[in-house]
Formats: sequence, structure tokens, C-alpha cells
Amino acid sequence: MDILISSILLEEIIIYASILFFCVLVIYFYIRKQQRQSRKFEAKIKKAKEEGLHEPVSLHPVIDTNTCIKTGACLTACPEKDILGIVNGRATLVNASQCIGHGACFHACPVEAITLCIGTEKRGVDLPHVNQSFESNVPGIYIAGELGGMGLIKNSVEQGKNAVDNIVQSGIAKDPDSYDLIIIGAGPAGIAASLNAKKHNLNFLTLEQDSLGGTVFTFPRSKIVMTAPMQLPLFGKVQLRDTSKSELLDLWVKVLQENEIKINENTKVESITREGNQFKIETNHGQSHKAKKVLLAIGRRGSPRKLNVPGENLEKVAYRLLEPELIFNKNIMVVGGGDSAIEAALSLADQNKVILSYRGETFGRIKPKNNEKIKEAILNQKINVIFNSNVTAIRPDSILFKVNNESQEQAILNDLIYIFAGGELPTQFLEKAGIQISKRFGYTLMKHN
Repeated sequence: MDILISSILLEEIIIYASILFFCVLVIYFYIRKQQRQSRKFEAKIKKAKEEGLHEPVSLHPVIDTNTCIKTGACLTACPEKDILGIVNGRATLVNASQCIGHGACFHACPVEAITLCIGTEKRGVDLPHVNQSFESNVPGIYIAGELGGMGLIKNSVEQGKNAVDNIVQSGIAKDPDSYDLIIIGAGPAGIAASLNAKKHNLNFLTLEQDSLGGTVFTFPRSKIVMTAPMQLPLFGKVQLRDTSKSELLDLWVKVLQENEIKINENTKVESITREGNQFKIETNHGQSHKAKKVLLAIGRRGSPRKLNVPGENLEKVAYRLLEPELIFNKNIMVVGGGDSAIEAALSLADQNKVILSYRGETFGRIKPKNNEKIKEAILNQKINVIFNSNVTAIRPDSILFKVNNESQEQAILNDLIYIFAGGELPTQFLEKAGIQISKRFGYTLMKHN
């Protein structure tokens, strides 16, 4: 009997020992895998810091490490890949400056450990005051899209739609002598807002200082501008992926025409003033419109930033590139080190002699695909990149510039110069309308309730 009991006990010990060994083995290999992943992402973070890619430049996720349970859902959801990584069991930003604010990680996190912020503790961003309903500090004036920090097309579309929903919910006192809503800007946010205003049967007007598409219109024709599906009012889900500028503009024209919506192009709003319980909007054509509510769906770049050098007023100077395929056999200089400058240089390089002038030592804040393409173009001698250079003067047939702040100027033959030095926030226009602007450091734009 004792032998039988001992045999059973021994058998149980062996079974439990085997299970314990198997569990320890699983945990051991799991921990080793986590450690390998951590080392891999730590190496990527180190490299990103060395290349200047670790500082966020736009909307980006901030992870609450106390809440994160390392499911990796945020990594899988990110369309850009390699933006986030798991280090020491917690999600963290890897190539932070490559994040363009899709927000997919925010929605994918099962424990709501992610918030979307703009600006960091070190780098502030000028933003107008806007509440959760997209209303500014001026009651009745709403802000959506790039001006409020949401630069990505999909997010801007969502904001434009939601802003109109909030405007309708706030209530509009009907007046036959004024519009219910005037939408200023016909970029992604403005177009979505216009469609939603039509859906709600609002008496509205949409004004655009340039052409339909806003900032998107200024992109090169073939530029990929949208990489994720989006929902358009009165149309439904847009399933297009890797969509070019021309494809997206064609879609917008089609949707607007089908719903009989007119965009008043080349109409710049000069001022917004309150008159009693409504707003008066003055345009560059001397027109005056009245509206109960106003939605600002304009870009952050009210006007392009200039170099302020002699000759910048010459006709050969441009701040946007529309149809590069029509330009050939020219000596061209592109100024700038961002995505817009690099994309412009790449699109011109096949048919022209292109020099890219950038004041920095390296391209630190560009998309990975653009980084690969510009490196290949430099290697194949399709583009001559001059780092640490600054244009000092523009002449009819040449350009003067300095390298490394040397006293000696260099001259180069030139037919055209494209300047992509960023843009300036339309601060004066906004402040004139009473809208407050503050520099925000690590400001939260989206968080879970």
C-alpha cells in the first residue's frame, strides 16, 4: 500500500515538475524574446536620436507606461510602421519625428493608455484656443483641421464633419438676411464640413482663398496624399489607398458636383467681426457676408515664409510646385529640408538639373520613403544636395549662396528657384477676429474620456 501511495506521489511530482518546467521554459523564451525586442528598439531609438528623428514635429502619441499592458496593438495598428516599439515591456516612441498623426494607435490601445498630443516639453507649437466642440474662445467661431493641429487628411476630414455636427447641436437662430454658417477654407476639413452642412440642410457658404483642396492643391500632381480610408458625409467610406493628389481632387470635385455644392475659389477673407448676434465677413473682392456661425478650416501656413534676400521678388521665384512634368531643361534650385522640398526636387530631377540647398547638416525630419529616395538620387547623381548652405541673393540668371557661413559667396547658374521654408501662422488675421493663440508644450488634442 505504501509502495502504491509512494508511486502515485512520485508520478504526481513528475507531472507537476514537468508542468512547472514547461511553464518556466515558456517564460524564459518569452522574456528572452522581449529582451531581444527591447534591444532592437533601443538601438533604433539611439539611431533616431543620432539622426535627429526622435523629436515629434506634429500630432503624436504619448503613452501612459503605468497603464500600458504591452499588447503591441498600437504597433500593429500604425500605418507608418516603426514609429512605436516595445522597450522593457512598455510601448514607446521610436522614430518620433516620422509620426504624422494617423491616430490609429490611439483607437487600437485596449486599455486607453495613449493620448494624442502636439508639441513637446522642449518644443512648443502655436495653437488657437479651441474646446472639445471645436469652438474657439470667440463664441460662434469654430476651428477644424490643420489650423487646430490636425494636419493629416483623414483627421482633418473627421474634424470638419464633427465641427458641423457640434454647430448644429449648439442651435442656430435662423435669419433670412444671413447665412447659418460660413466655412472659410476648402481643404480636407472645409470640404467635409461643406458636405455635412449640406446634409444638415444648412444655409451655408464656403470660401477658399486659392483653389479647391487648399494645401493639397499645392502638392505635385503625383504626390501620394492619403494612405488610410476615411468617411465623407453624403458619400460614405473612401476606400482609396496610396491616393495621389489628382485622384483625391477628382473625387472631391465629383462629390461636390453630385451634391450641388459650390466652392467660392480665389476669395480671401480679409476680416471677421462680430455685429450683434452674427458675424460680418469681408473678402478681398470687396464683398460682405453675414453669418450666425463661422468655421475656420484654413491651413497653418497663412503665407509662405520668405528668405528675405535681394531678388526674391523676381518672377523665377516660387513657393509651390504644381506641375513639375511641364518643366524641363532648366537649372533649378530647391531650398528647404522638409518633405515638400525633397518631393519637389525629386519630381523635377528627371528632366532638369536640380540643386537642393538646405541650411542643416542632414535631413532630420522627413518621411522614411523620402529619405530613401533622396539618398538614392544623391547616389545616382540625379540631385546635387548642398548642406549647411544659405541663399544670399537671387539674380535673373544666377543665385548667390554661402556654405558653412563662410565669408566667400558662391555663384551658380539658375533659371528657377523653389523655396520651401515653411509657412507663418496667420496670427494677425486670427487675433484681429479675437481668437487667442498660445504656445503649447505637450498639449493634448485627443484623449479617452
